[in-house]
Amino acid sequence: MNNFVFYNPTKLVFGRNTVEKIGEYLKKDKIKKVLLLAGGGSIKKNGVYEKVVRSLFEHSIEKVEVWGVRPNPVLSKVKEAIEIARKEKVDAILAVGGGSVIDSAKAVAAGTKYEGNVWDFYIGKIKVKEAIPLYTILTLSATGTEMNGNSVVTNEDTLEKYSFSSIHVYPKISIVDPEIQFTLPANQTVNGAVDAISHVMEYYFDGTSNTQLADRIDESIVKTLVETTEKLLKDPHDYEARANFALSTTLALNGISGLGHSGGDWSSHAIEHALSALNPDVAHGAGLAVVFPAWLTYVKDLISDKLAKFGVEVFGIEDGINALKEWYKKIGAPVNLRELGFEKNDIEKLTDIASKMAPMGRLKKLEREDIKKILEIAF
Repeated sequence: MNNFVFYNPTKLVFGRNTVEKIGEYLKKDKIKKVLLLAGGGSIKKNGVYEKVVRSLFEHSIEKVEVWGVRPNPVLSKVKEAIEIARKEKVDAILAVGGGSVIDSAKAVAAGTKYEGNVWDFYIGKIKVKEAIPLYTILTLSATGTEMNGNSVVTNEDTLEKYSFSSIHVYPKISIVDPEIQFTLPANQTVNGAVDAISHVMEYYFDGTSNTQLADRIDESIVKTLVETTEKLLKDPHDYEARANFALSTTLALNGISGLGHSGGDWSSHAIEHALSALNPDVAHGAGLAVVFPAWLTYVKDLISDKLAKFGVEVFGIEDGINALKEWYKKIGAPVNLRELGFEKNDIEKLTDIASKMAPMGRLKKLEREDIKKILEIAF
């Protein structure tokens, strides 16, 4: 186990009827005007928007709205929101949505305080030094972004999907009400499960030794996601299953799952980003369902004991890779690039995009040829 410092400044407000508390928390923090950032409009259909607006009104908090954040969020929408945030002189960003909305909101919070191009944060030109406060209401449990400082955005002009991380963009308050996720389509629950499981596996398989406690935490998170996903596919309104699912996705990437590890591998995520950069219709979770087992297959000789342990503890059999792929098939997740609509000749383009980040990975440093072989396995 490595030395570590664990610090998470986000206050998590979890459970039924918590969305209505947003105005109370904002007022307590002396916020007078927010930029409300949202996606395509589902929050108006499920009643969340009405609850938020009422709470803001009751606590005398002004708002300006920016809509249209899409899955696999894009840089142009972030820049649009930054301009509005500056023009309207908002005190905070209020993200109401899933991971794409919250990731975008982090970029807006930091970009509003930065005179340069917000893309500079993503390409590593400059680190975030300050940001206006961010508050979130999560409507789709998957990425864990509600309790970390990570943001992923696609530059649609260059087909680059990059990330940055900063303590300055951790949400101050994150509200997670499992009930508002009752109406999610089954595929979104499935993609959320795969995404969260992949976050755990990035740490679990990064090659760090003697991490018994973290391993058991990680195995428990994955087992809980397996059990609750199956329950939710049968009954989306099962509150206890939904609540345990939601909390598992948060814990998968709020720092707990990686305690004592070497920071995670993250090459599977980097390769997946190429998929959704080339085809924005590919959901992040769906892409990871294809890429991660392929990466595990490529590096299996380096983690054979850990793979067997994972398989036994989570699925009851030693063949962890096959067990994972079979479970993905069972819940309706894709397991190869063909199911995502890619053709054999796309592998070269995907390799080119992903290789911009090479060398990548912690367990095994991947160069261009390694990335291509993993994509060939995934096909």
